[in-house]
Amino acid sequence: MEVQQWIDKGYELVIEFGPKVLGAILIWIIGSWVIKLLLKGVEKTMERGNYDVSLKKFLLNLLNWAFKIILIVVVLGIFGIGTTSFAAILAAAGLAIGLALQGSLSNFAGGVLIMIFKPIKIGDFIEAQGEVGTVKEIQIFTTKLTSTDNKEIILPNGKLSNDNIVNYSTMELRRVDMVFGVGYDSDIKQTKDILMKELTSHPLVLKDPEPLVRLTELADSSLNFNVRPWVKNADYWGVYYDIMESTKQALDAAGIEIPYPHQVEIHKEG
Repeated sequence: MEVQQWIDKGYELVIEFGPKVLGAILIWIIGSWVIKLLLKGVEKTMERGNYDVSLKKFLLNLLNWAFKIILIVVVLGIFGIGTTSFAAILAAAGLAIGLALQGSLSNFAGGVLIMIFKPIKIGDFIEAQGEVGTVKEIQIFTTKLTSTDNKEIILPNGKLSNDNIVNYSTMELRRVDMVFGVGYDSDIKQTKDILMKELTSHPLVLKDPEPLVRLTELADSSLNFNVRPWVKNADYWGVYYDIMESTKQALDAAGIEIPYPHQVEIHKEG
């Protein structure tokens, strides 16, 4: 008899809640499809409006979350949980959730600040939080970088917006700072002429601002020259490596020694 009662009870539950569950599943599927269409429409509108790539992705991410929350409210409404009750539940849990998600809320606020003040954008090469890489994506809570050795770095927006950021991509021109040390018996004028010739003969080194070569330090074992050419941002590393290599060859050809530690072996006869 008890088994039959359980079967009857189960049947009643299926009759009562079955259509609601099916309706909720159907609405979730259709709603998710509609959300995708809406997001695609918004994305196309932003593309026609030439929106900044960083802002576009951030807003799409934000809208995606907002639409899904609305869809969840609609689905809950099918089960008799009204929007008023849902709002009351959220209000009651708001304090606990806020305390538990302080970091996430801080990261969300940081993401908004990044979008407003634009210290970085997608494609920028930056240094922040002890990490260096190219900005790949700015999301609601985090920012993704791609390191120079192709690793993904994820930085929380809260810390990113409240700490120092070195943006190497902002300025059109950059100065390449290098130091070359030569032996104390080297002729200063000859050394400066060789260093300057290597700079002025490179096709990517700019004539304005003028490159600089100066003796800046009388070190323990070398005369140190600061070598500072100006280049376009995109040419920085190419010029750096070229000048390093060509200058070494030019100094060797002129018989100017670049000091390095020497090891002296002492043989003891016993």
